[in-house]
Amino acid sequence: MPLLQVIVLGIIQGLTEFLPISSTAHLVVIPKLLGWPDQGLSFDIALHVGTLVAVLLYFFRDWLQVLAQGLGLRTKGGDPALQRNRGLLWLLALGTIPAGIAGLLFEKKAETLWRENLWFIAATSIGVGLIIWLAEAMGRRQKDLGTTNIFDAIAIGLAQAFAVVPGVSRSGSTIAAGLFRNLDRPSAARFSFLLSTPIIAGAALKDLYDLLKHEGGIPPEMRTAVLLGIVISAITGCLAIGFFMNYLRRSSLTVFVLYRLVFGIMVIALAVFRR
Repeated sequence: MPLLQVIVLGIIQGLTEFLPISSTAHLVVIPKLLGWPDQGLSFDIALHVGTLVAVLLYFFRDWLQVLAQGLGLRTKGGDPALQRNRGLLWLLALGTIPAGIAGLLFEKKAETLWRENLWFIAATSIGVGLIIWLAEAMGRRQKDLGTTNIFDAIAIGLAQAFAVVPGVSRSGSTIAAGLFRNLDRPSAARFSFLLSTPIIAGAALKDLYDLLKHEGGIPPEMRTAVLLGIVISAITGCLAIGFFMNYLRRSSLTVFVLYRLVFGIMVIALAVFRR
């Protein structure tokens, strides 16, 4: 696998996994634009592991507090909002269920039929962009993680289930759902990223199982690319999360809505000229 392809795809994964613009759509469209072949299952695992490392590193203290409180352990200090919601671990577990079911039911279709259809990706990119814009307009932004409840977890969890569809964006759909449930922007993003952690881990484990079952492990010629892909996507992912969380404390999601609209139009153009 060429070094340039490894670097570019690692950066794309790290950025787009956490920004509300769909990593899957970009990992489909950009290689097509550049004429690159499919990167293969082993590199997909590297990208999943890299983004898992990123979210675990960035939210390490949050996860320690959420796990401790959920298991009934005493904690001193920590985040005040998390302290006011000692059952957040179980809300996250509840919210994970819809995406797990959707992944099992629609994984093959998402990886083949939907992934190869540029018109479909363009439609979801634009459509979810408009949904994010609507969420920005309608959300009252009155709640934080301390007041998140079971109905919030279900709504955001159902939104995450739709992220199996290329072009939707896990962070885009879940943050929009959080805004519709009247969470403020940083809290909606924080819940989104915490909720994504078990799903990203599950996807990496599922891909690893498939790789071991069908290909006997990572091919020797791909090992350097896999290691480099993990490192690049992890570093880029951490930087993307940090940037995005700071950005949401002072700005709206409008720029990402506009980006999604432009990206969708570009994908339509690509679909037309590839005919």
